[in-house]
Amino acid sequence: MKVILLASGRSFRMKPIADKNLLTFCGKTLVEHQLSALGKAGLKDVVIVGGKHNLSFLRTLRVKNMRLAVVEQKNLDDGMAGGVLSAERHCKKQESVIVVSANDVVDEDLYKKVARAKISGDGLIVAKKVTSYFPGGYLTLDKKGFIQKIVEKPKPGTEPSQLINIVIHRFEKADYLFSHIKNARSKKDDRYEVALQGWFSDGGHFQALQYDGFWQPVKFPWHVLALMDYFLKKDGKDLRKGKNVVVSRSAKIYGKVVLADGVKVFDNAVIQGPAYVGKNTVVGNNVLVRGSHIGNNCVIGFGSEVARSFLGDTVWLHNNYVGDSVIGNDVAFGAGTVTGNYRLDAKAISMNIKGEKKGSGLHKLGIITGDHIRVGINTSFMPGVTVGSNSFVGAGIVVGEDVPEGSFVRGEWKLKVTKNVPTT
Repeated sequence: MKVILLASGRSFRMKPIADKNLLTFCGKTLVEHQLSALGKAGLKDVVIVGGKHNLSFLRTLRVKNMRLAVVEQKNLDDGMAGGVLSAERHCKKQESVIVVSANDVVDEDLYKKVARAKISGDGLIVAKKVTSYFPGGYLTLDKKGFIQKIVEKPKPGTEPSQLINIVIHRFEKADYLFSHIKNARSKKDDRYEVALQGWFSDGGHFQALQYDGFWQPVKFPWHVLALMDYFLKKDGKDLRKGKNVVVSRSAKIYGKVVLADGVKVFDNAVIQGPAYVGKNTVVGNNVLVRGSHIGNNCVIGFGSEVARSFLGDTVWLHNNYVGDSVIGNDVAFGAGTVTGNYRLDAKAISMNIKGEKKGSGLHKLGIITGDHIRVGINTSFMPGVTVGSNSFVGAGIVVGEDVPEGSFVRGEWKLKVTKNVPTT
């Protein structure tokens, strides 16, 4: 049985995050977590489909006891259809194939159920019942539980059912899959879904494997925080320390906390789990870290608080507050800089996604940044703001709008100096 793992997306809706597939959680990229889950389910033969933007990294991946092939999807505008077809030469005509999205995270046991399911037809599609609108494909079933129809991204309020299509699809014969995709036609990037609908209409029998466990798609920037929380809570052990970890006697550590190799925790610091602190990171004096993920080679300097936030590698803080935020790699905040994460009117926070306002559904959401950013002292960021990569943000200003990539942001203010007149 072959797995086609789709990891070629360009993450347009995730900006300023560069590539969601390469986000690192607890020492492993998202695509590596997916490979690990597949391997535990006994699925050892995987074709990873990447794009020009991430192919060099994907080709370095090695997983014990797994056979990995990496292929490039040349035309990324062809969506999932192009991704699946890119793997055709690695699949035998009559073998079973499972198509998996690298950024749909589910409980590991689901892959076992999909692999071991007894199929009475052409395949199966994993479906999950949702109670609120999600911009994905919706399924309708007949009385026997076979799929009749897939409707891709209907307008809110027009959904044909509550069943969302999760991109874990099993096909009993690979050549049938490739043939239907090749014969499908669409002017949009939904040729894969059009191919499935054509197959259903032509009498194809696909079971809906209904699933009620954890599912977190990674479509929008705030989804990183939900995924972070999942990975932080996933392991059952409390405190785990790597090699050469130094923790001050006056520091306090509670709950599920991982301190990777070389971590140093200084006097009076508090780490409240679930939390992960990456290799060679310093947690300074009087620091508070709670419910957060901190990457490698970071310095969380004196008096800083990091709450429910995801920090990449080489992030430097000093006397800062970072709440409910996603911070990229190589980011430094000047002393006194803070992230706002809550509206005064207590309403849910929205973000600009591809030029359109999207509600996050979250009442606490800070900022989202790219990589290679410097911020001056005493700067304040409003909730839901993004800061693009390779940007400088000046000191002593309030940033209430998105900062494009490669920007230099500074405010206008005038210093007034007068003669000091003694009062006595």
